[in-house]
Amino acid sequence: MTGLRALQAIGFGCCGAMMIARIAGAQMPLPAAKPLDGPTLFKQQCATCHTTNLTDPVRQGPSLFKIIGRKAGTADGYHYSPGFTTADFWDETRLDAWLTNPQAVIPGAVMSYRQAKPETRTAVIAYLKELK
Repeated sequence: MTGLRALQAIGFGCCGAMMIARIAGAQMPLPAAKPLDGPTLFKQQCATCHTTNLTDPVRQGPSLFKIIGRKAGTADGYHYSPGFTTADFWDETRLDAWLTNPQAVIPGAVMSYRQAKPETRTAVIAYLKELK
């Protein structure tokens, strides 16, 4: 009889533990996902090649200060790829396409960065739009 009681106690104990774990899991919400941070994303993914002001020296790429609305290929102190001679844009839509695949927008462009995630591109573009 002792073996049977021990088996029952183990069974009840396991069921109780599973029930407590299930209740505890239901009561502990996951932390909310942090919103994408444009300045941080820019620093991590773009700042190696680009600045966001006009006072820092030009890096591998031109300054992106006031890029939204600016004519492409016109930043002072930067030598652009030949395809930029016919490019006349930098609006949000074209910048999004550019960050997705630069060579598809301007064949022969030397920028190798590509960003497949739309939410990341949107956050970076929103940050660039704030630069005034």
